[in-house]
Amino acid sequence: MKARLLEKYRNDVIPAMQKEFGRTNIHSLPRIEKICLNMGIGKAIEDAKILEEGVKVMTTIAGQAAVVTKARVSVSNFKLRQGYKIGCRVTLRGQTMYEFFDRLVSTAIPRIRDFRGVSKKSFDKSGNYSIGVEEVTIFPEVDADRLVHPFGMDVTFVIKNSKGPDESRAFLKMMGMPFAE
Repeated sequence: MKARLLEKYRNDVIPAMQKEFGRTNIHSLPRIEKICLNMGIGKAIEDAKILEEGVKVMTTIAGQAAVVTKARVSVSNFKLRQGYKIGCRVTLRGQTMYEFFDRLVSTAIPRIRDFRGVSKKSFDKSGNYSIGVEEVTIFPEVDADRLVHPFGMDVTFVIKNSKGPDESRAFLKMMGMPFAE
């Protein structure tokens, strides 16, 4: 069974982008290459159980195993040494990526209290888009009652074949990303 958003991309978004951007080759149109989820857990230095909980939460949200990240450099002000475990990450591609994007846009983001849309300004020069999720409890898979520590995470959409932020913004809007007016 194919992801609902992948079907939408192939049937609705590609023809709309061909018309809007004036390109006939579908391989030259913007598309999501991968979605990167990152969770920095600073308190993991003092308590390893917090990191374990964070990895479980990230794995539950992503639907695939999270990888523990380690500090690259030592920072004495933060009592951080090189090699300390300080977070976790997941890179989603293919079917899993589209399913996560669909859950994020249709289920999780609307659960944010006083939500008025995501920022239009969080694009880099290449057209990649990043948003911060303050609390992972917006995802229905996460049981807020069992969660001991509050976690937040970063979500980055890596967009291929984009000619800049404006093209990526138009593409993500067609895919259903709720941008603020």
